[in-house]
Amino acid sequence: MTTKTDKIPLSVRGQQLLENPILNKGTAFTKGERDAFGLHGLLPDHIETLDEQVTRAIERVRACANNLDRHMYLRNLQDTNETLYYALIGKHLEEILPLIYTPTVGAACQQFSHLFNRPRGLFLTMAQKDKLDEIFANPRFDNVECIVVTDGERILGLGDQGAGGMGIPIGKLSIYAGCGGINPANSLPITLDVGTNNEERLADPMYIGVRQKRARGKEYDDFVEAFVQACMKRWPEIMLQWEDFGKTNANRLLDKYRDRLCTFNDDIQGTAVVAIATLIAAIKTTGVPLKDQRVVLQGGGQAGCGIAELMAAAMMREGLTREEALKRFYVIDINGLLKEDTPDLEDFQKVFRRSKAELAGWKLDNPGGNITLADTVRNVAPTVLVGVSAQAGAFTEQIIRDMASKVDRPIVFPLSNPTDKVEARPEDIIRWTDGRALVGSGSPFAPIEHAGKTHYVTQVNNSYVFPGMGLGAIAVKARRVTDGMFIATANALAEMSPAVTGTGTGLLPSIADMRNVSIKLAIALGKQARDEGLTEKLTDAQIEQLVKDKMWEPTYKQYVLVPSDLPQDA
Repeated sequence: MTTKTDKIPLSVRGQQLLENPILNKGTAFTKGERDAFGLHGLLPDHIETLDEQVTRAIERVRACANNLDRHMYLRNLQDTNETLYYALIGKHLEEILPLIYTPTVGAACQQFSHLFNRPRGLFLTMAQKDKLDEIFANPRFDNVECIVVTDGERILGLGDQGAGGMGIPIGKLSIYAGCGGINPANSLPITLDVGTNNEERLADPMYIGVRQKRARGKEYDDFVEAFVQACMKRWPEIMLQWEDFGKTNANRLLDKYRDRLCTFNDDIQGTAVVAIATLIAAIKTTGVPLKDQRVVLQGGGQAGCGIAELMAAAMMREGLTREEALKRFYVIDINGLLKEDTPDLEDFQKVFRRSKAELAGWKLDNPGGNITLADTVRNVAPTVLVGVSAQAGAFTEQIIRDMASKVDRPIVFPLSNPTDKVEARPEDIIRWTDGRALVGSGSPFAPIEHAGKTHYVTQVNNSYVFPGMGLGAIAVKARRVTDGMFIATANALAEMSPAVTGTGTGLLPSIADMRNVSIKLAIALGKQARDEGLTEKLTDAQIEQLVKDKMWEPTYKQYVLVPSDLPQDA
C-alpha cells in the first residue's frame, strides 16, 4: 500500500484477500468490509481492533517453547498479516528484535531448508541470468524501492549457508519496516543462489538451493553484473543493500558498484557507522579525542577493515592525514597482526600492514612467529579493542587485564554474532577491569551488577543505523551513498547517546526508540546528500518533510470495493 489516504480501493475479494499478507486484516475487517468483499463465513463473528490482535500475538510469542519457535511463529505471522506483524514489532521492539534478527536468525538460516514453509522474495540462479528482466517485470514489483541482496556465503559468524542465507534479507527488511518505516510492500529480499561450499547443506536431501559448489570468477561476476543491470533498468532509483557476501567478493563488489547506483554494504559500512557512533559517545565520556585513539581490531575481514576505514576517515576530519589516521589501527587476522610480509592479503587489508621498522623493539611471546592479539595489546596499549572475528573467547582475561592496566577507561566492543561467537562476555570484561570498561556488544546482554553499580551493555547493533540510512536515501532520492553520509549518520547517532545528553549511562539510545532514531538519522543523511550534490537542492524543512512523509505506519486503512477492470493503488 503506497497511498497515505484513509481509503484504499481494491478489487480482490474473499479468500484471495485473506491470503494477501499486505492486505489481510484478519479479524479486524469491519462489517461493511465483510459485506463488500464477501468475507462472511470466512472469519469468526467478533470484530477486533489491531491492539487486540497485538495482545493475542504477543501472548502466542511468549507461549512458544524456545526462540527458534518464536522466530517461526513471527515469520508465519508476517506471511499472514504484515500490518499486524509490524504493529507487534513496534509495540514490543526490544522483545521482538532478537527473535526476528540476531541472534535467533542465525539458527533459522542454518535450518532454513527444514523450516521452509512459504516463499518470500526472489531466489535467483545463474541459469536465470537471461530471464531477470522477465522475473522483475511482475507487476507486484512495480513499487519496489529497497532491495536487500545476499549470496549466502558469510552468514553472521556461521559461514556459508547457501540458499538458507535468505533469512538475512528477510530479517533486515523486517527491521527496515519496523524501525525505519519503509513500506514492506515496497521492499524485496533477494538471494543470488550461486551454489554452496557447505558440505552439510549439499548432503542434506531437504536442501532447497542449487546443489553445486559455489561459483567463482567470471561466471559469478557476469551473473552479478546482469543482476545489477536488471535492477537499474527496472528500478532506476533503487536503494540496494549488499548483505553477508564473503570476504573475496564483498569489498570488490562494493567498490565496483558504489558509484553506479545508490548502494552500500551493511556488513562493511553499517557496522562501521554504529561502531563509530558508539565510540564517539564513549570518548565523550573518556575525554580522549577520536584522533588520539589507539585501536586494535580482532578480525581483519570486511567488517573489521570497514570499521577501521570509516573511523580513519572520521579522524581525518579532526586534522589527521590519511597516513597518520591509518597508523592508529592495528588489525589482527588469521595470520596475526597484518604486516608487510603477511601472505595472501586482500587489497582492502593491505593499507593496514605494519612495517618491520614499526615493530622493532616489540616484546613478543614467539619472536619470528605470528604476532598475536596478546602481543599487540601488550605493546600498543590500545584505548579501543574491537572484535569482529567470530572467535569465541578471543578476548582472554589476561588480554583485557593488560589493556586495563595501561588505560583508565578501556573501550571494549566484542561485536561478533551470534552470542556463542562473542569474543568475551560483557560481565567478564566488567569484572576483569574492575568496572572501568565501556562495553558494547553485537548481541543483547542483560545489565551487569558489579561492586554495587549497574553497568548497561550497549548493543552495537547495525539495526540502529541501516533503517534510518535507507529511509533517508529513499526519501530524498539520493543517487549515491558516500563516506560523508555515513560519518554524518554516525555523528547524529552519537548526539542521541544518553551518556552525551546526560539522560542516562547508555552509549546509544534505547532500542525501543528506534523509529524516532531512524527519522533523525534519515534527516542527517538527507542533508549530507544534498550538501554533496547527490540529490535535489532541498531546504532542511523539505528534507524533514520528505522523511516524515515516507515513514510508513502499520495501521489498518479502510478498503473500498472497485470493479476489477479499474486501476488500483494498493
